[in-house]
Amino acid sequence: MITKITGKVVQVAETNATLAIDAFEHQVLIPEFCRRQLQTKLGEQVSLHTLQYMEGNPAQGRLTPRLVGFLSEVEREFFELFCSVDGVGVKKALRAMVRPVREVADLIEQQDAKGLSALPGIGAATAERIIAKLRRKVPKFALIAASKEQARTADVETNVIEETFNVLRTLGHSDADARKLLDAALETKKKFKDTESLINAIYQQNLKH
Repeated sequence: MITKITGKVVQVAETNATLAIDAFEHQVLIPEFCRRQLQTKLGEQVSLHTLQYMEGNPAQGRLTPRLVGFLSEVEREFFELFCSVDGVGVKKALRAMVRPVREVADLIEQQDAKGLSALPGIGAATAERIIAKLRRKVPKFALIAASKEQARTADVETNVIEETFNVLRTLGHSDADARKLLDAALETKKKFKDTESLINAIYQQNLKH
């Protein structure tokens, strides 16, 4: 399975991007929120975290391997989770994901069926199924996607953010409190090399308030 490809962005179309890798050009399907990100990277070298699926009708023997790409592992993981809901699947998820992962995860976490049903191809019934299956699984996606830009500035790996989030929950903080504590620490723009240093910073900052 191809899980990551790196190449130069030579074309960004409505539903796919083309990456040049050596003598080959590879077409990768992308949702709208990724298209907007890649549109600004034409001619640049990028890495896409990918998942594969077979498109077509197996009964007719017409199956075409496809790649779906994202700019981060978190986005790919969320997409796979979104696809796992009954009645969604890869094609519908590709069409629906017009908003960033953080925003879609927030809608699910807040149980906002009206907001979810406004996504292309997601009606009221599907929105309710998404909330029922995913609402307890999405807080980390809302957190990590929202903190991605902050993490770059603060020089901290997103896996450290995720681990710290889980530690805070273990210590009794709610998902919302854990996210607020993390956001406040990351806004200091300090460097956190591991979970322990980030936890210490959070509690030191808490003691000041």
